[in-house]
Amino acid sequence: MSSTIRFERVGAHTHIRGLGVVDGKVQFNAQGMVGQVKAREAAYIVVQMIRKGLMAGRAILLAGPPGTGKTAIAVAIARELGRDVPFISMSGSEIYSTELKKTEVLMRAIRKAIGVKIRDMREVIEGEIKKMEIKMSPHPYNPYQQVPQEIKLTLVTTEEERTFTAGTSVALSFIQQGIKEGDVIMIDRETAKVVKLGRSKEVPSPYEIEGETIVERPRGPIIKEKEFVYVMTLHDLDLREARGGSIFGLFFGRGEEEISSETRKSVDEWVRKMVDDGTAEIIPGVLFIDEVHMLDIEAYAFLNRALESEMAPIIIFASNRGIAQIRGTELESPHGIPMDLLDRLLIIPTDPYNKEEMREIIKIRMKEEKLEMDEDAFEYLLDLAVRNSLRYAIMLMGPIKEITLKNRRVKATLEDVKEASKLFIDYKTSSEILKDYEKLFLK
Repeated sequence: MSSTIRFERVGAHTHIRGLGVVDGKVQFNAQGMVGQVKAREAAYIVVQMIRKGLMAGRAILLAGPPGTGKTAIAVAIARELGRDVPFISMSGSEIYSTELKKTEVLMRAIRKAIGVKIRDMREVIEGEIKKMEIKMSPHPYNPYQQVPQEIKLTLVTTEEERTFTAGTSVALSFIQQGIKEGDVIMIDRETAKVVKLGRSKEVPSPYEIEGETIVERPRGPIIKEKEFVYVMTLHDLDLREARGGSIFGLFFGRGEEEISSETRKSVDEWVRKMVDDGTAEIIPGVLFIDEVHMLDIEAYAFLNRALESEMAPIIIFASNRGIAQIRGTELESPHGIPMDLLDRLLIIPTDPYNKEEMREIIKIRMKEEKLEMDEDAFEYLLDLAVRNSLRYAIMLMGPIKEITLKNRRVKATLEDVKEASKLFIDYKTSSEILKDYEKLFLK
């Protein structure tokens, strides 16, 4: 007897669907967001400005104590903007963790956050396969092995029927994709790339359940011009240009090489020409930099200059620091950010959650974690959130679920929550242990 276990990865912000705004009004509890009404209202205004093209090259700072939903608001902004809008998230410390220069890391992040929607007219062959024959021949280096030499196929649409002959590469694509008679295919005439669209609805199947996409038989002529719309980032285009202009260069080759300013300039000129011709559209995205206080004065100077660029995304910073030293200097500043950059930011403050807001957030996370709990157990977990931190209570849900399963219970009890809190302590208890055993710890 075999069993199938469905694996689901639950992230810290998988429950967030948007900013929770209905008819222009921020709801207390909606789309996975709870509380922070003023901050979410400000974020909603930012979203409207982005949609109207009024935020390009500007930056926002989400400032508040730890665990007040700064990252959640940034994720919600991305959800509101839609699927095509690039959203890049990074930590300020990441600029020190690669072999690349700090400014190169930031430049890549900026260009990954700028999308280009490209419209491309291609001549294609599209139809349902009525008949196909693949001619095989001996391998040139192994006469006992057969390889495809050519393919002859007859395609039909609702209006036309034609027969084509193609070479080895097309025949190999058919074999690799398992394409057979009755499938609907599309072939790019210029690149000879073959795409299987699905199984024709007109072809009877001997099976009641067939694991294939069922599509209609194509209409119109077999050879036609089709518009393709796809979104790439400026960084994708930089890589393509740096690797010889081939789209396949995006998938093969080293990813850590420096990209020259000449390459980026060439890409920018090409994009501007495409925009002027009406075949491309620039989509400014969002670059979210958490722990912005970890950046140094060189990185801040670079970002300050980058904000003035014609092609710049919306940059969202987040910091939980108060007055802090600007890295690379002996100066101190609010949030560790130089005053000349800080003065250019729209600052959105976040406040600590109250007990009722914590209650609703824990309920949402319990639903996401598929965790059921007795009332007294829930109240104890809520009390832990109030006394220690909301993050601690949310992090404790995973151990609580495992302990509940270990104890063969469907719902977590007060004993399960207490056991989890004893096994996994909060930072305040950890600090008390450090004081008690201070002499035993290494310095």
